[in-house]
Amino acid sequence: AADARQFAPSIKARFPADTYALTGQAVTLECFAFGNPVPRIKWRKLDGPQSSKWIGSEPLLQIQHAGFQDEGTYECEAENAKGRDTHQGRIIIHAQPDWLDVISDTEADIGSDLRWSCAASGKPRPTVRWLRDGRPLTSQNRIEVSGGELRFSKLVLEDSGMYQCVAENKHGTVYASAELTVQALAPDFRLNPVKRLIPAARSGKVIIPCQPRAAPKATVLWTKGTELLVNSSRVTITAEGTLILQNISKSDEGKYTCFAENFMGKANSTGILSVRDATKITLAPSSADINVGENLTLQCHASHDPTMDLTFTWSLDDFLIDFDKSEGHYRRASAKEAIGDLSISNAQLRHSGRYTCTAQTVVDSASESATLTVRGPPGPPGGVVVRDIGDTSVQLSWSRGFDNHSPIARYLIEARTLLSSQWKQMRTNPVNIEGNAETAQVVNLIPWMDYEFRVLASNILGIGEPSLPSSKIRTKEAAPTVAPSGLGGGGGAPNELIITWTPTLRDYQNGDGFGYIVSFRRKGSQDWLRARVPYAESLHFVYHNESIAPYTPFEVKIKAYNRKGEGPESLTAIVYSAEEEPKVAPYRVIAKSVLSSEMDVSWEPVEEGEVTGVLLGYEIRYWKDGDKEEAADRVRTAGLVTSAHVTGLNPNTNYHVSVRAYNRAGTGPPSASTNVTTTRPPPKRPPGNISWTFSGSTVSIKWDPVVAKADESAVTGYKMLYRQDSHSAPTLYLASKSRIDIPIPEDFTHAFVQIRVTGPGGDGTPAEVHILRNSGTSMMVEDSGTRPAPHAVVITTNSLLMVALISSLEL
Repeated sequence: AADARQFAPSIKARFPADTYALTGQAVTLECFAFGNPVPRIKWRKLDGPQSSKWIGSEPLLQIQHAGFQDEGTYECEAENAKGRDTHQGRIIIHAQPDWLDVISDTEADIGSDLRWSCAASGKPRPTVRWLRDGRPLTSQNRIEVSGGELRFSKLVLEDSGMYQCVAENKHGTVYASAELTVQALAPDFRLNPVKRLIPAARSGKVIIPCQPRAAPKATVLWTKGTELLVNSSRVTITAEGTLILQNISKSDEGKYTCFAENFMGKANSTGILSVRDATKITLAPSSADINVGENLTLQCHASHDPTMDLTFTWSLDDFLIDFDKSEGHYRRASAKEAIGDLSISNAQLRHSGRYTCTAQTVVDSASESATLTVRGPPGPPGGVVVRDIGDTSVQLSWSRGFDNHSPIARYLIEARTLLSSQWKQMRTNPVNIEGNAETAQVVNLIPWMDYEFRVLASNILGIGEPSLPSSKIRTKEAAPTVAPSGLGGGGGAPNELIITWTPTLRDYQNGDGFGYIVSFRRKGSQDWLRARVPYAESLHFVYHNESIAPYTPFEVKIKAYNRKGEGPESLTAIVYSAEEEPKVAPYRVIAKSVLSSEMDVSWEPVEEGEVTGVLLGYEIRYWKDGDKEEAADRVRTAGLVTSAHVTGLNPNTNYHVSVRAYNRAGTGPPSASTNVTTTRPPPKRPPGNISWTFSGSTVSIKWDPVVAKADESAVTGYKMLYRQDSHSAPTLYLASKSRIDIPIPEDFTHAFVQIRVTGPGGDGTPAEVHILRNSGTSMMVEDSGTRPAPHAVVITTNSLLMVALISSLEL
C-alpha cells in the first residue's frame, strides 16, 4: 500500500525558455517538482563549464553578478526512486553600451584632412551616430559619416565646433564630446626661431630645423647669404623644411636664412654657422680578459676644438654607465679633460661585455669600443633530475650552466635530508665527476630517507653557485644494517630481567614497521628466548618469570627489524636479573660524639658474597632516646666506606644508632643498635673585656676568662683569628689561657681580631675587635702590668665593627 502512494517526479514550476539579464545583475531560475519520495533537484549547464558563482542543488538556481560566461542553456533534473523529469531553458546576457574609444579636443590646420573615430561595446551591438553643436550630422560634400567614423577633407574655418558621438542600444545611451578648432595663421618664427649661433664640426654634419608656426603649413626656402640653396650631394632640404649640410668645411661658414610662406603671409629667420675642429679618439680602449675580483683600466684619450668643452661617457652593451649607482665598481681614472680612462675595481661576471667610450662636444662626438671578458667560477647547473631510485643510490642528471669563460673542471653533488637543513657533499660514482659529464650516480645513501640534491660546478677559479634543488625523493626501503646500541639493563622487581637499549635513530631505521628483536638466555644454558618489541621509540623490555633467581647473569643480544627484514645482531652483553636486598647486617657498630652536634659512626662491613647484587653502600639510622625507630633520621654512604660523619644533632642528647647495607633492591636488616650521647654545647658568652698593649714588635691581647655554666661543656682553651686587613688571609692562634702575645710588623697600623672559647662541645660565640695603633707610632711600655691599659671596646656581636682606640697616649 505504501508503494501505491509513490510516484515519479513532475516539474510544475518551470523557468522560462529564454531569460534575459544585464551584466552585473543577479539571475534566478526556479524549478519545483512534485513526487514521492520528495525528488532531488540537480542543475547543470549544458554548454560550457558551470560557474563557481552558482549553487545548484536547490529548487532555485541563483547567479550573482552575471557575466557573458554565464550565458547558455541550463537544465534542471528532478529525480526520485520512481523516475526523473527534466526542463531546459536559456539565459541570455545583455549589456549597456560602454566606450572603447572616444574623441578628444583637436586643433587642426585649415586645408588639412582629419579622421575621428568612436567605438563602444554592448549587447545588442550599439549603433553610433554623430552630432555637431547638438544637431544630427550626416554625410555632405567634404564630410563623410560612416558608423563610428567621421572624416573631414580640406578643413575650412566653418568646420570648427563642438562634436558628439552617441552610442546606444535598448539598454542605454552613452555620449562622448570633443571640440574641433580649425586654425589659419601666417608663418611666425617668434616661438621657434632658427638657432642664432650654429656650431658645426669640420667634416661633420649639421641639422638646422625651420619650424615656424603656420596654418596651413608653410612652404620653405633656404638661402646662404644671397644664394638660394637647392638639394645637392652635400645639401638636403627635407619635406618638413629642415636643412642638412654634410662633409662641412670652413667655406660653409656664414648666414643661413629660412623663408616661410602660406596664403596668410610670409616670415623669415636667420642663424650663423661657425665651423670647429672635429673631435677624434686618439687612444682607443683595448679588449681584455681578467678574472673575477681583479681591477682594470680601459684607456680612452681624445682631441677636440679647444673653444668647446669635451665630456666622456661610457656605456656597457649600449647601456649608459651611471658612476653614482655602480657601487664603487666604476670610476674615472683621470681628472684631465682630454683623458676619459675608465677604472673597473673588483670586477664581477656582470661586468663582461662591450664597452664604448664616447668623447662629445656640442657639435659632434667620436666613439670607440672594446670587449671585456671577466672569467669566474661557473654558473649554476640547471634542470637537476633524479632517476633510478634505489635503497642506497640514485642516478642524477643535469644540464650544463655557463662556464663563465673558464672551462668547467669537475662537478660536486650535495644533498640534504628530511632530518637536516645542512647541505653535505655526497659520495658519487665515478668518484671524480669530470667537467664534460652531465650525469652521475650518488651512492652511500640512507634507505627510506627523503633527499633533495643539488649540483655545483667548479673550474680553476673556484666553485660556482649551486643549482636549484631537485624535487624531493625518498630512497627505497631496505632491511636494517646497524644493530641497536647501548645494550644493558638490570634492576626491577623480584623475578624480573630488564633489558634496555638506545632507541635507533630515524637515519638507521631503513624502512617502515620498525622494531626490535631481543634474545636472552641464562648464562651457561643453551636455548635462546626471543621477544619482538614493536615501535622504533621502545627502549626496554621486561621479562618476568617466578623461576628467575635474584641477580642471575643473562646473556643478551638485540637486533632491529622492519618490513623488509631483520638487521645484524649486536654483540652479547651480560645483564643481571633483579637483585634482592641484603640479607645480612653490618656488626660492631661504634658511635662517638664529636662536638655538641656531630658524631662519628663506624662498623664492620658485610661480606661481598652475602649480598645478592651490587652493594651500593650503607644507611645509618639515628633516633633520640624515647623516640620510635620509625622516626629515625637517615644518612647514606656510597661504596665500600665503613664510617660516616653525622651532623645536625641536638647537644647533650642520647641517640640510638644502627647501620644497614643497601643495594638497588632495597636496604638489608639493621645492625644491633648502639647508644651515644652528644656533648653539652660550648659556652654561649663570648670572651669579654678585651684589651691590648703594644711593646716594640709585639702586641699583647688579654681578656676575661669564660667560665662554663652547668649545662655547657668545659672550656679547654681559646682560638683567635687574626687578620691584618679585610683582604688578607686570617691566621689562627691557640691559647690555653686568657692572654696571647702576637708579633707585629714595624708598619703595623691596625688589625681585625676574633676570639672564641673551644672545648669538647665545639667553638663558642666569637667576640670581634678592631685594633688600632695610635697615630701610627709605637708606644714603649716599661711595665705593662702596672701601666693602665688603653681604653678598649668590647664587642659581643658577630658583626665586624670598626672600633677606634679612645685614649690620649703620651709619646
